[in-house]
Amino acid sequence: MNLDFFKYQGAGNDFVIVDNRDAVFPIDDFDLIKRLCDRKFGIGADGFMTLEASSEADFEMKYYNADGRPGSMCGNGGRCLVAFAKKMGVFKNKTKFKAIGELYEASIENDLVSLKMMNVSSIEKESNHVFIDTGSPHHIEFTQNVNNVDVVEMGRKIRYGAPYFETGANVNFVEQSGVDSFKVRTYERGVENETLSCGTGVTAVALAAYFLNKTQSEEIHIETKGGSMKISFEPDGTGFKNIVLTGPATLVFEGQIEI
Repeated sequence: MNLDFFKYQGAGNDFVIVDNRDAVFPIDDFDLIKRLCDRKFGIGADGFMTLEASSEADFEMKYYNADGRPGSMCGNGGRCLVAFAKKMGVFKNKTKFKAIGELYEASIENDLVSLKMMNVSSIEKESNHVFIDTGSPHHIEFTQNVNNVDVVEMGRKIRYGAPYFETGANVNFVEQSGVDSFKVRTYERGVENETLSCGTGVTAVALAAYFLNKTQSEEIHIETKGGSMKISFEPDGTGFKNIVLTGPATLVFEGQIEI
């Protein structure tokens, strides 16, 4: 069987996408998904997504980590799938889609995709880090020079350590670079490596920075290895609402692979 696929990237976070609205792709074949994401034996990607038909929204997003296992919400993946759905004529400029049991809103303007993220009701502050769930769990540490951090070694140690253990958390290292700007490097569970960017991660960082009074701005600019993104939000009691992640989502190439 030849599989038509599309490769997208959002700020360097790359994904293999398959249009599965006709339900022919074996979405429970986790070994196949892992192979498709493999950079040596497959197409190569940080994650895999299918565009699914939905009776509740314009479409549904199914997301899998590079290890082949179903993942939690992926912000950059969501933005890339929105761009793909627009390419396939599913919507024009604004859309609603289902992912991980939730409904999300998104829009496209000037080739930038804005994705409204889930509300955050609370933030956990520890002695040396902050923990926030922005659809995926994120451990956040601020540092003086993020370029000097061994992200893979430190990230892996934190990801598998207490209190996260096997369930794990994504690990973000952050350096403040301006009044409302930050540099971020992220170790992603499921990929088990540093990625060039992470959408739910930069969203968590923006909220953490405001929560810790490192900025008074409700619009934060984040620089990752893969590019720049913007996060806007409104404080809401102990949490945040109207959280919007904005950044690029680009088609890299499309092709066929035998499965």
